[in-house]
Amino acid sequence: MSVSTVPVVVDQLHVRYGRVTAVDDVSFSVPKSEVYALLGRNGAGKSSTIQCLVGQRRAAAGECLLLGKDAWRKRRMIMERVCVVPETPDLPPGISAVELGRFLGRVRPVWNADDFHERLERVRVPRRLPAQRLSKGQRRQLALAAALAAEPEVLILDDPTLGLDAVVRRTLLEELVGELADRGTTILVTTHDLAGIEGIADRVGIMHEGRLVYDETMEGLKARFRRLRCVHGAETSTEAVGAALAPLEPAEVRHVGAVVDAVVGRADEAAIAGFRAAVDITDLELEALSLEEIFVALCGEEPGGES
Repeated sequence: MSVSTVPVVVDQLHVRYGRVTAVDDVSFSVPKSEVYALLGRNGAGKSSTIQCLVGQRRAAAGECLLLGKDAWRKRRMIMERVCVVPETPDLPPGISAVELGRFLGRVRPVWNADDFHERLERVRVPRRLPAQRLSKGQRRQLALAAALAAEPEVLILDDPTLGLDAVVRRTLLEELVGELADRGTTILVTTHDLAGIEGIADRVGIMHEGRLVYDETMEGLKARFRRLRCVHGAETSTEAVGAALAPLEPAEVRHVGAVVDAVVGRADEAAIAGFRAAVDITDLELEALSLEEIFVALCGEEPGGES
C-alpha cells in the first residue's frame, strides 16, 4: 500500500520546544478503517504528535500526512474530510446543540442532520441549553455527535471518554467502532481508558519520553508479554536471576524474598527452557496480561491528562 493511500502517516517526526525534544523520531501509520490507540504517560509526546498531525504545530523534522496530504501546508483542505475531537471541546459557550447543528449543516461539505439529532436524543444532551450550561460529559457528547454527523474519513479523538461514567464510556467506545467500521472511517485515539480500548483498537502505539517504544497489533502486543513468577533456590542470588532473565526481555522485575515476579517480553519455549537451565528455580508460572498491566510495566503508571 503506497503512502498516498494510507489515511494517517507520521514519518520520522521530531518536535522541539527550545532545546527540549518532545517527540523524537516517531513513525507510525493507520490504514483505512483501522482503530489505532496512541498511549503514553503525561509528557510522553502524544499531544505534540497529534498537533503536528492535524496541522496545528509545525514539526522540527519529519512529516505528517492526512489522506496523503501534508497536514501543515494543506490543513484547510484536509479538515473538510477529517474531524478532531479535543480533550476539552472548544464549543462557543453560548451556542446550543440546535444552533450548532444548523451552523455545521451550512459549512460542512457532508452533514447528516438526522444522525446528529438522533445521537443527541440517545445520549440525552439537551438541545436548547447553551454549551456553557452543559455538563463536561454532555459537552463531550455534543462534540462527538457533531464529528460523527460530518461522516469524516478520518476521526481523531483525544481522550474521548474523559469525564464520562463507566457505563457511558463502554457504550460510547463500542458504538464508535461499530458505527464507524461500517462507514470505513479511520480512527486515531489517545486515551487513558485502557480497559475500554483493549477490545476495540486494532493496533497500539506506546510513547515513552518522546519515543514510540512499541507499535504493534493489539493481539501481538498481548501475546508478547507474560507475567512470570517463580521461586529461586537459597544459593541463587538476585543478580544471577536478573542475568538469567535478560534473554526474556524483562520490562519489570520484583523480588520478594525468594519469589521472583517479572513481566517479560519474550516467553517462548526456548527462552523459558534457557531460563530454567541457567538458575535453580521452582514453581514457575506464566500468566497473560491485560493492556493496562502491560502499560504499567513498560511505562510505570497509567496514562492520562495532557502530554
